[in-house]
Amino acid sequence: MPTHKTIIVSNRLPVRIEKDGDKLTYKSSEGGLATALGSIYKDGDNIWVGWPGAAFESDALKAEVTEGLKKESMRPVFLTEEDLEKYYLGFSNQTLWPAFHYFLQYIDYGSENWDSYVEVNQKFADAIAQYTNNGDTLWVHDYQLLLLPAMLRKKFPDISIGFFQHIPFPSYEVFRTLPRRRELLEGMLGADYLGFHTYDDMRHFLSSAHRLAGYPYSGNRIILENRTVVADPLPMGIDYEKYEENASHPEAVERENRYRKSLGSQRLILSMDRLDYSKGIPRRLRAFDALLERYPEYREKVSLLLVVVPSRDQVPNYQSLKEQVDELVGKINSKYGRMSWVPIHYFYRSYPFRALGAFYRMCDVAAITPVRDGMNLVAKEYIASRKNQDGVLILSEMAGAAKELSDAILVNPNDKNQLVEAMHRALTMPKEEQKLHMSIMQETVRKYNIYNWVKLFFDNLKAVKKMQTTMSTTPLTAEGQNELISKYKSAARRLLLLDYDGTLVNFKNDPLACAPDDELMDIIRGLSTHNDVVIISGRNHEILDEWLGSLSVHLVAEHGVWSRTAGEEWKMNSAANAQTWHNEAREIMDFYVDRTPGTFIEKKSNSLVWHYRKAEKGLGEMRKSELTSHLKHMLGERGFQVMDGDHVVELKPESVNKGRAAEKWQETTNADFTLCLGDDTTDEDMFSALPENAFTVKVGPGSSHARFAVENVKAVRKLLSELIDV
Repeated sequence: MPTHKTIIVSNRLPVRIEKDGDKLTYKSSEGGLATALGSIYKDGDNIWVGWPGAAFESDALKAEVTEGLKKESMRPVFLTEEDLEKYYLGFSNQTLWPAFHYFLQYIDYGSENWDSYVEVNQKFADAIAQYTNNGDTLWVHDYQLLLLPAMLRKKFPDISIGFFQHIPFPSYEVFRTLPRRRELLEGMLGADYLGFHTYDDMRHFLSSAHRLAGYPYSGNRIILENRTVVADPLPMGIDYEKYEENASHPEAVERENRYRKSLGSQRLILSMDRLDYSKGIPRRLRAFDALLERYPEYREKVSLLLVVVPSRDQVPNYQSLKEQVDELVGKINSKYGRMSWVPIHYFYRSYPFRALGAFYRMCDVAAITPVRDGMNLVAKEYIASRKNQDGVLILSEMAGAAKELSDAILVNPNDKNQLVEAMHRALTMPKEEQKLHMSIMQETVRKYNIYNWVKLFFDNLKAVKKMQTTMSTTPLTAEGQNELISKYKSAARRLLLLDYDGTLVNFKNDPLACAPDDELMDIIRGLSTHNDVVIISGRNHEILDEWLGSLSVHLVAEHGVWSRTAGEEWKMNSAANAQTWHNEAREIMDFYVDRTPGTFIEKKSNSLVWHYRKAEKGLGEMRKSELTSHLKHMLGERGFQVMDGDHVVELKPESVNKGRAAEKWQETTNADFTLCLGDDTTDEDMFSALPENAFTVKVGPGSSHARFAVENVKAVRKLLSELIDV
């Protein structure tokens, strides 16, 4: 039997392959993710799958690379130059990257790179399938592989799949501009658990999944047909101790001394980024120019240490950005520079790890002001490196790190004046105040480090799989039905809790056309002879009374607002009080009725229902998503539940639901056999509220808290008829 393993998947493997004569050497990456996951992918049979960093053409070379990577617990996905051109530089970085960072003017909407993106994601899926067994755990990383989770789900329906998005997820309004938006969402939803850096990113994803793909969600749970997927904000950390120790390393100290001799005694502001338009480098340079103009006392005393790491310089937008940065640096240095002082020390290159420690040590201020960034770990690295707890961090509000590091000087990177004043404040901040803010941020970064992030992700993924298991239903087989009938026969007192629409009768376009037929009336009469039968419905009590009031059954209407014990008068639930919100909710619903032909509103005592079964297919689903979001935003936090049922959206107080009604009848009857049948999300409250030994049955497809499932209304009637015969 194969042991269960964990497979990490990313676009690029955490390794650099170099040629040393005729021999290939493999040097591991020092990146934060690679460091954190090292203890995982190198353990036991675990592996990391990804592109090895170069296009290897010959089969012999591919075989050599595969064998070499195997020793490093890695497996390659070989890509061609065309793949890299169209999948990576093309769709990933000229369509997804600008869209996800809100640079709509740079988006390439052309479809020529899409096919390559699909093909490469499929290459990854095929490669991973070679190493995967049921029971394994897969963790997929980032925007280059958005389609991969669904491809893997298709091959391995029951496997655990996690996905983490390392860049922002854009708002619905931006994401909807992408022509392939639905395919991307469906790809991501192949995962069981999706992690994002911030709550906003998670919220944007949920909104897009709901409004563009039609999936309902509750809290952070997305309801698919046969699974529930969970999305979470899970901000990534750094290896705190690694950066703290690096800043004190003798080589970092020696480098600082050497750099200091070259630079002189001026104070330094650090600006360190990869070359990218999302980083806001030109804006930062213009702000530094304005600082020297507005505060001339900083001339010859303060310099900007500008480190730009080369990136994607084959892409025209990046080439243009590089030229812009070069021009601005030259202009500012020529404007203010002296023989003994250079305003901007500009380095277009990457630096070794010890050099970073020196930079973090020697700079009094770090200006991290991206226009949009998923997290930005440089900010956290700077904090971890300030052993004396001095130094000031200027941080963009648009970076994910700003959600955690509120003791930084937070700025809007689009406001040049604010940037200038932030630099001035940082340069004049007293040491005591610096230490106060820095100590608070260090405690946060130390606590929520990269190892904590990895553990949380895997713990949450396991919890999601456990939750899915509890919500997986077993078809009611002949064996299960025999057990049910046996328990039914031996019970002294029996309780049957039956939903109405979609359970006892099929749905129809006209809700009033769903009156019980003769067969159903006979079934209910037969059941009520020797059992407590409770019809629990979302219908209003007048309709239920008209249809079923003559029978010896108990009735619960409007999800628990009204109830009637057989032969008695209707009573209203004391927790129900609708009048204060009806008008406000009605206005919102009327707006969607006016825009959607074929829809109408049903007013109940304690709820409002928007019906769209008669609406044009597609339009109704789209309006449903919009209305659900609108109601949740306006009323969801005020104690109201927005329920997305079968072609209906219903709004009602949270204090009233079918689950509470079911609990009440369970207690009242003290039944030793309980059977509960229901078909949609409104019935899940009943399934959850009943004791474990109850026979809970979901009607139709989909995940559920019910123990069993039957196909349709016909199967329900057949089961109930057999109970009558018993």
